Amino acid sequence: MSHTDHRAAAPTSVRCAVLTISDTRTLDTDSGGAALVSLLAEHGHTIVVRGLVKDDPSAVQRWVQAQRSRDDVDAILTTGGTGVARRDNTHEAIMTMLDKPIPGFGELFRMLSYQEIGAAAMLSRACAGISQCRVVIALPGSVHAVRLAMDKLVLPELGHLVREARR
Repeated sequence: MSHTDHRAAAPTSVRCAVLTISDTRTLDTDSGGAALVSLLAEHGHTIVVRGLVKDDPSAVQRWVQAQRSRDDVDAILTTGGTGVARRDNTHEAIMTMLDKPIPGFGELFRMLSYQEIGAAAMLSRACAGISQCRVVIALPGSVHAVRLAMDKLVLPELGHLVREARR
């Protein structure tokens, strides 16, 4: 099958769990998470659950583990904690849970980000992969970064990613 055949066979609506990882934001002040939820809904995807945890690897892993064990979740998307500051631990928490990392996601995100913000793009540790047949995508916390990743990478391929993760 070609990639266009794969896309054609992919689900058009994906059931998503959305997590914000932040030491400072609440669900009310979380603009990155709100943008993520809005973009998913605008494109016909379902938000099954939305959560917020502190930037603590154990808390992130517990939340992701709980969502990947649900039968009604196809994809887990996180926002926040992907930088290089001392408290940015999302990358480490997520990468240890992946059965199959998708290195191209982070590489493409940084390439796209470089085109917009220059060399500072190297500070992002956005990542993605498959964990227990679920798509897991970790995005930065800024609204601009969320929109860039969603518009250029996630939304065009989310159904295709889910289809492949289930096979």
